[in-house]
Amino acid sequence: MSAATVTATAPATAADARIPLRGHLRHTGALIRRNLLWIRQDPESMFDALLMPVVFTLLFVYVFGGSIGQALGGGQDGYVQYVIPGMLAMTSMTLAQGVGTGFNQDFHSGVMDRFRSLPIGRGSVLFAKISVELARMLFATTVLMIVAVAVGFDIDHWAGLLAAVGLSAAFASSIMWVFLTLGVVMKSAQSVQAMGFLVLFPLQFGSSIFAPTASMPGWLRTFTDYNPLSSLADAARGLMTGGPVAHDVWVTLGWSVAITAVMAPVAVRKFRTKA
Repeated sequence: MSAATVTATAPATAADARIPLRGHLRHTGALIRRNLLWIRQDPESMFDALLMPVVFTLLFVYVFGGSIGQALGGGQDGYVQYVIPGMLAMTSMTLAQGVGTGFNQDFHSGVMDRFRSLPIGRGSVLFAKISVELARMLFATTVLMIVAVAVGFDIDHWAGLLAAVGLSAAFASSIMWVFLTLGVVMKSAQSVQAMGFLVLFPLQFGSSIFAPTASMPGWLRTFTDYNPLSSLADAARGLMTGGPVAHDVWVTLGWSVAITAVMAPVAVRKFRTKA
């Protein structure tokens, strides 16, 4: 690390230490408002949260629902009950990627230079990004459930639905720390998006989100057994449609805590170093 970087980082760290908790909360609130106003001025940034749940739900229900539903023994209606909780898990993961690309774009647009000149906590910038992305996730989840009801999903456990949404938000927030780190270290938003695709694609399709894992090859079933998205999807499925949930809920929460504990300090340190 160069002397200039050390000089720039030390004051930032010391400034963060001097800011009281109330100050951090006030800064975070102001930055959340700033990000929401940016979305208001650029409503096209919400297209992914609006259209992705619609497109994927219709695609999997009407293209794959008949064949996979027959394998499940319940036809297309049975597949709807199976796949919608999995779609909840997938939606949270896919939208988590957006926090990294947006963060990287802020560096290149000069926004971070302005933040560096202001007496605000560096952590507040990161928490504000995560808070707004969680709000986008909740919006996408609402759209998903509206489409799900339209295609025949039965909501019998409202408390379970809310618990599944909360569990998905907890796991998504932990993954956002990974993408925030990528947003800092990658050179472009396209690089963040490409890396996110390489990470998320095998996790999403090598899981129990879209189909049961019983017919998968042994090596792939081993992967799905340790894939946190399988635990999240199975937990959401149990909460929303009934079934055992304790093991999958605790596994998902364990992954969320572990990922956050490892990646949050890394993201904050990388951001302080760069910003």
